[in-house]
Amino acid sequence: MVRIDGRSDGNSLIRVRNLGKTYTRGSEELRVLQGLNLDIDAGDFVAFMGPSGSGKTTLLNLLGGLDVPTTGSVAVSGEEISALSASRLTAWRARHVGFIFQMYNLIPVLTAFQNVELPLLLTKLPKAERRAHVETALRLVGLAERAGHFPGQLSGGEEQRVAIARAVVTDPTFLLCDEPTGDLDRKSAGEIMDLIDRLVHEHGKTVLMVTHDPRAAEKAHATLHLDKGALVEMSEARA
Repeated sequence: MVRIDGRSDGNSLIRVRNLGKTYTRGSEELRVLQGLNLDIDAGDFVAFMGPSGSGKTTLLNLLGGLDVPTTGSVAVSGEEISALSASRLTAWRARHVGFIFQMYNLIPVLTAFQNVELPLLLTKLPKAERRAHVETALRLVGLAERAGHFPGQLSGGEEQRVAIARAVVTDPTFLLCDEPTGDLDRKSAGEIMDLIDRLVHEHGKTVLMVTHDPRAAEKAHATLHLDKGALVEMSEARA
């Protein structure tokens, strides 16, 4: 269940309290987020929508430890990540967060296999175990037979599948998706959303997604709307 009222039973996977983010440009302060409260349970699939500049990506970055709040706190599994040092935050991200971006962010000189393997190179897994994890992730996204192909030899939809395999290969606590279908045609976008939906319903993944696409948001359990840095509405989608 997703809650935005600041009240929870204490069992939330992600707990946000009074979250605020302000950027300084010269003498000007730009308040992007202000006073957000949010509770997300394990296995939830949440879509964040809102106009450009409403703070959606900033919120995603704070939840994933890519940025630190100006005020308030973010806790995951009871650990307050907003209080971690930069080095500890880097290690925490590697263990707990899988990132899926609009532009895939694949390295063009590496094969699909090598791109998926990258996060595992930061672990102490031996080579044989890394290979097993990568092969499992590529099978999961339906690209086992494309492991030796380079990004330039893949379609946009296939590139995003490789990016998803890279995001899940470490079995992270949750996935952050920033416009995962924004650069795809309708057919490929539908296939990617079906895949993300399967990760939630068949593999129990927790997914937080920023999107402008209502069709993509329909897959989510709940849609949260951001406007001028505040959560102003929540609509329940399908379970």
